[in-house]
Amino acid sequence: MPDTHHARTAAAGHAHARRGSADPVKALLHRHRTLCERAVDPLEIAAGLEAHGITDRTAARFRHRDVFSLAEELYARAPQGADAARGAEGVHGVHGAEEADGAGEGDGARPARRPRGVRAARRDPARTGAGWTGAGWAGVVLLPGAVASLTLAGLEHSTGQRQLAIGVAGALALSAAVSACLRRGPLRAEGRTVPAAGLWTYALLAYLLCGDGLLSALLDGGPHGPWPATATPLVTLAVAVAPAAWCAHLFSVRARRGLTASRGLADFAARARPLLLGVVGLYACVLAVLTPLTNLLPAERGALAPTVALGTLFLLARLLAVHGFPDSAATGLATACALEVLACASVLAGRIPGCDALATPVRALVHAAGTAAVPALACGAAALGLLVHAAVALSRASAHT
Repeated sequence: MPDTHHARTAAAGHAHARRGSADPVKALLHRHRTLCERAVDPLEIAAGLEAHGITDRTAARFRHRDVFSLAEELYARAPQGADAARGAEGVHGVHGAEEADGAGEGDGARPARRPRGVRAARRDPARTGAGWTGAGWAGVVLLPGAVASLTLAGLEHSTGQRQLAIGVAGALALSAAVSACLRRGPLRAEGRTVPAAGLWTYALLAYLLCGDGLLSALLDGGPHGPWPATATPLVTLAVAVAPAAWCAHLFSVRARRGLTASRGLADFAARARPLLLGVVGLYACVLAVLTPLTNLLPAERGALAPTVALGTLFLLARLLAVHGFPDSAATGLATACALEVLACASVLAGRIPGCDALATPVRALVHAAGTAAVPALACGAAALGLLVHAAVALSRASAHT
């Protein structure tokens, strides 16, 4: 981060020259007083202004070239934290705080800002990159893969009522393990989720488990009985929870470092977008490797494309939820569900006399690429839409403060 002392001095001089009867920045400072007083650097104020919808065009009305320049003046004109300094120094009072300010100007320090920095350093460890490096969440994220693998092994070595009991117990245990992973660590988004997102998630997993068998039965004029289920894709996604957590951790930590090193909002956006694309691409590659490995298990093999597409969709949705965009995440999941349901419904609608054309697109797609092409396209299209949205939303500094 550039030398904020010189930035503060220059901005203060510029602000002094502009003060007078018409001072638009003064009203803005009063409106965002809490933000400006608690900020530890101008970029934090810029991120807050950006979150409130203030753009570079808006900054021009305050006689500044961009939001970051406006934030520098607000940072310079904000109260120096005398109250916080008095609380930290006890009986020294205002005079002591002023002496500390004078000493800080000589060596580049800002004692008056130090109490704010201390408060910033004591934020909730579960929401900071530093708190995510512990072994607590690193061990928890391995549980879903272990539970799913043991459940699949139990299903392969049992029959009848015992197999049903193992399947139900395994599903409940897997759900609990995944929930534990989402309540702590880099995948934690407490208070920033949409309840319906859980419903869409379970619906997508259910289609991945038995949707291909259902669609195939519908195309053959059925279903005439139970359709087959493929469990290995669920094992793949369960094992992939650990790489997803590490990718989310990597993105958050690197984004925060980029936020500290950036000179302005545009500079941070230029750093964040390649980082997001790299993390998503890395996770897709991990899924592409895990899928054939889990297909070596003694069970029916799952297709590569729908597993990778759905896993990537889940990662993007979780990243958006973690960083404050749960509605967008839920919309992406709901879109994938709607496309899969529409594909099955169109086949059923094609049985109505005179409506054969409704089932033609799905029949042609399945004939050309198999039933796995339907969830692959549905989840792939939704993931692509979320990726475009995330490239904009997660490249904003306000998403990481």
